[in-house]
Amino acid sequence: MCLFAVLTWGGMYPVMADALKIMDPFYITLFRYGSVSIVFVFWLIMTEGKEHLKVEGRLKEVLFLGTMGFAGFSFLVFLGQQLAGPSGTVIAAVIMATQPLLGVIVIWITQKTTPKPLTFLFMLTAFVGVVMVISKGDITIFFSKDGNLFANFLILIGAVCWVIYTSGGSSFPDWSPLRYTTVTSIYGYLSIIVIVTGATLMGWLDVPTIKMFSDISGALIYISLIAGVLAVFSWNAGNKILTPINGIVFMNLLPVTTFVISVIQGYELSLFELAGMMIVILSLIANNLYIRKVQKEIALG
Repeated sequence: MCLFAVLTWGGMYPVMADALKIMDPFYITLFRYGSVSIVFVFWLIMTEGKEHLKVEGRLKEVLFLGTMGFAGFSFLVFLGQQLAGPSGTVIAAVIMATQPLLGVIVIWITQKTTPKPLTFLFMLTAFVGVVMVISKGDITIFFSKDGNLFANFLILIGAVCWVIYTSGGSSFPDWSPLRYTTVTSIYGYLSIIVIVTGATLMGWLDVPTIKMFSDISGALIYISLIAGVLAVFSWNAGNKILTPINGIVFMNLLPVTTFVISVIQGYELSLFELAGMMIVILSLIANNLYIRKVQKEIALG
């Protein structure tokens, strides 16, 4: 399940690259999760009953997590990808792949649990890999107006939003993956509606035309039904079965999938981007193996 989700998400960024040339990421997100939420609600009612749509007194948690996972993630990552230009596709994929290490930082901040020294080292090497992908070997880009630092920062914060959403599922142990996904998507979509409506009324966003909607219809079907409904449900279900530490291993395949598709589409991949991606992946694998070793030692006493 996790493998399917990650491979699907790996293909999402190249698909979004073309769609973002036509429509802004905010309205794309609005259209995407409108259909996603409807499908999830219907699916939950048919399999578990409408009573499972209730939040059981946890409205604030559900609203926060839904906003993080659906509004925060999509708005920020896709806006960053759009602003970063042609290289935004691979940059988004590589930064999203660092979620395991971003998760360590989130736990460090929220639970006051200091990471192990080796984890700090792997975080550093992964950061070096990301820098290599972004800079393509030219460090001076970070000090130029064309460095797209703001775009990369948006993608990073969007990735953190998804980490918060994924880890939040563990605080609902009595909810099925489908219920957690459905209920959070409903309240996340409410946040999306409020944000997009407010931005449009303020004149910051323009309502898309029917032609624009038609031009990205294929991309919307992919990111809604495949990368939205099936992938999100598969990811939540897979993590519940495998546990997050095992499920997150599959995230290593996300940038690989994106890179392969991008090259097929004509993107010229530099050696620095390829090397940076490999450094990120190796850092993630090494950290995962290290965490397993530590947990095994703790279990053995």
